[in-house]
Amino acid sequence: MSSVLFDAPGPRARRRQVVIGAITLIVVAAILGFIVYRFAVTGQFSAQKWSIFGYQKVWSDIAGALGRTLAAFALAGVLSLVLGFILAMGRLSDHAVVRVPVMLVTELFRAIPLLILIMLFYYGLPTIGIRWSPYAAVVAGLTLYNGAVFAEIFRAGVESLPKGQREAGMAIGLRKGQLMRMILLPQAVRAMLPIIVAQLVVVLKDTALGFIVTYQELLYLAKFYGTQLQYGSPIIPSAIVMGSIYIALCLILAGVAKMLEVRLRGGRKPRGGGKRPQSPAMASTGTSVMNLSNPAGGAQA
Repeated sequence: MSSVLFDAPGPRARRRQVVIGAITLIVVAAILGFIVYRFAVTGQFSAQKWSIFGYQKVWSDIAGALGRTLAAFALAGVLSLVLGFILAMGRLSDHAVVRVPVMLVTELFRAIPLLILIMLFYYGLPTIGIRWSPYAAVVAGLTLYNGAVFAEIFRAGVESLPKGQREAGMAIGLRKGQLMRMILLPQAVRAMLPIIVAQLVVVLKDTALGFIVTYQELLYLAKFYGTQLQYGSPIIPSAIVMGSIYIALCLILAGVAKMLEVRLRGGRKPRGGGKRPQSPAMASTGTSVMNLSNPAGGAQA
């Protein structure tokens, strides 16, 4: 039996919700209609601007750019998570000689814009005799910036847990490493999973900054095709195609994260109003919790 935690909306509230919903739909439809109208008026839907995507070579190049985008995202995502975990453990250290330097490094890389980091690795390091490829510069910039962000996410997730969890682990003699690995981190990861996925989506989208250092990912290809004069400079069609690919990738990542979240939470909620099934011993003996708490209950009148 479910309980209502709020007052059910009355007739006036329901009418107000319907009106607000209708106004929202009208405004969104008007904005989308205006955008489509401007695209049509300026010839963005003309066959000439979209004809560039009728060649097999173009789609082969798009597939290659997609592969390079995913390659940068995969390596940067894994390295960011590892770096974030290491920095978070340093931030949670009881020793100031470890905690303070790690805090300074984390705040430094969080404060530097990602674009500047990528440009420093690609354009700045050659001035001191170190040359990196565009791929390495993009991955390094993404790793340092997002690793610092993940460090704060992990630290906040662990510190948000009730203090009783830590105290209970220490009471049974667990060392700090065991306490973190066996009690705190499993709970914190389940709570942090949505924000971790959101930050991974940011990592995926930030790979587009690689076009600044001539890394040939999706945005670089969109800019290249959008400046082809023989096709009428199809910058809008190119942006629509590449943007659609980014949206599809983000939706896939969100779907995988949702499946992982369900598995971490032990699957779906049990049917029948969420009631827990009785244990086999209690089902066979018919013993209730009340009788267990009052052994002499059967002797009472």
